[in-house]
Amino acid sequence: MIYTGLRRRIMPLLSLALLLGLWHLLAHWLHSPNLPSPARVAQALWQALQSGELPHHLLATLRRLIISFAIAMLIGCAIGVALGVNAKLDAFFDQWLIIFLNIPALVSIILCYIWFGLEEWAAILAVVINKLPNVIVTIREGARSLDKDLQEMAQCYRFSPGKTLRWVIWPQLHPFVMAASRSGLALIWKIILVVELLGRSDGMGYQLHLFFQMFDVASLLAYTVAFIAVIQALEWLVLHPLDKRARSWRR
Repeated sequence: MIYTGLRRRIMPLLSLALLLGLWHLLAHWLHSPNLPSPARVAQALWQALQSGELPHHLLATLRRLIISFAIAMLIGCAIGVALGVNAKLDAFFDQWLIIFLNIPALVSIILCYIWFGLEEWAAILAVVINKLPNVIVTIREGARSLDKDLQEMAQCYRFSPGKTLRWVIWPQLHPFVMAASRSGLALIWKIILVVELLGRSDGMGYQLHLFFQMFDVASLLAYTVAFIAVIQALEWLVLHPLDKRARSWRR
């Protein structure tokens, strides 16, 4: 048991070390400014942290991510449940979902900026519009799969609406909410980078655009590593504990 737990901790570290090793060997072999070594990227990362530029732009992007993520999840969960439990409503709005799912993110971002101007709330709206259909589809599938027998049991025992939601509906919807949350984080931050690149004066996307213009690959990779590290920290410090706590009732 101890050996299994130790192996689970060591294997990710070994995998990461292998990736860094391959990266170092390839950078040394190519010897090109287009692929800097891990040490050069780490140096660029440290310089960006010391100058304060990286924290400033990282916080700007995280602020947009948190706001747009919260709005998309709240609205998407409400609409998804409504469509999942109401077949007529679902049939009426199904084509809407298909249309919005297939609108390219770049198109909706440009339209939001044209219609509402280069404003902060327009950037948030563009991100929400791109994420919302995915949340609705995922939660709708969860609402469709709700066990009706359990709901009838709750009615027989005269559960209150709050008790029914907590003990009957939420445990069944939880895996779908977590799936929407995890995919949402991965999707939203990529969309935010495009939003910032096209119409904001700060944020990770804005900085990455500057690095592209200057062909500064080391700084580009340094900012990418920093943001991936933050998203991974959110996964392990927030989403993973919430997921584990919500599943604690299972065997």
